[in-house]
Amino acid sequence: MHTFVLVVHIILAILMIALILVQHGKGADAGASFGGGGAATVFGASGSASFLTRVTAVLTALFFVTSITLAIFAKKQTSGAYSLKSVQTQTAPAVPANNGAPLQQNQAPLQQTTTPIQQNSPDSSPTAPKTGQ
Repeated sequence: MHTFVLVVHIILAILMIALILVQHGKGADAGASFGGGGAATVFGASGSASFLTRVTAVLTALFFVTSITLAIFAKKQTSGAYSLKSVQTQTAPAVPANNGAPLQQNQAPLQQTTTPIQQNSPDSSPTAPKTGQ
């Protein structure tokens, strides 16, 4: 389905480019009033402007629909890649604190202590200037 929408999207883009290049600008209407109205005989009194404008509008709407559809497909494909569900954590084996030596009968296992992290305030920061100076 993704490939089909992508192919339709590319075809719509090429058709839109071709239709926009075929259309004449607003300044070309002034030249048609002085005898250059050849398109009026094929497409009617208003010329090819309304027909090409409508076809371009339809192709543009379809282009937007395929763009949004491709964005939804891309979101579904990448949602699993960036989620925490895909991250697998591995725990390291615990290393004994006594470096593998057997415990003696009257010796308790060593306890690991943690020191509190000192918060740097603006007054105690080594790089910040003192505020009273």
